[in-house]
Amino acid sequence: NEPQETTQVSNSTLSSSSIPSSATTTVRVLSGDAEAPVAEVAKACGIAEFSHQMLPGEKVSAIQEYARHGHAVLMVGDGLNDMPAFSAAHVSMATATAADVGRNAADFVLLHQSLDALPVAHRVALKSARLIRENFALAIGYNVLAVPVAVLGYVTPLVAAIAMSLSSIIVVANSMRLLEPKRVAKASTGSSIPALSPGLAQ
Repeated sequence: NEPQETTQVSNSTLSSSSIPSSATTTVRVLSGDAEAPVAEVAKACGIAEFSHQMLPGEKVSAIQEYARHGHAVLMVGDGLNDMPAFSAAHVSMATATAADVGRNAADFVLLHQSLDALPVAHRVALKSARLIRENFALAIGYNVLAVPVAVLGYVTPLVAAIAMSLSSIIVVANSMRLLEPKRVAKASTGSSIPALSPGLAQ
């Protein structure tokens, strides 16, 4: 209903996205609105693929088609007709202006009107996956070194307790690398920190 405002927010989000060049990411607009406003928003945001006047079931079919080809789908929406698509997607996000029912159905809820939290969430997800793999490697390597020493009887109970605590400290310290300085971004209502919260429904 307000394509100009939506275009500004979406274009800002896409331009600030830090998606690695090696990642295969496709952005597509699935909308139930008329063709003219959908095409206008897609063109302004540089989105080549868009569909208009889609029914809820058609959105679900489009998402399922991507999933059949091995793609992980993130669905962002704000309407009641997006709820089936939320369920079909791997991850779903509802905007701050979404209806309560839509917010409950989504995995995450954007806390501000701006979509600037989307690239932040993408970056955090990639970094989290990398840190998880690193923590597994650290834990396995630590135990490969420590267990044989303990089996040979060279470890006293005190040393074993210290070693177990040190193992946990190493993993937690590595996970702390996920934290970033607070990034303040200007939204239409003033200065705010891009944020999202887990949805009310699991």
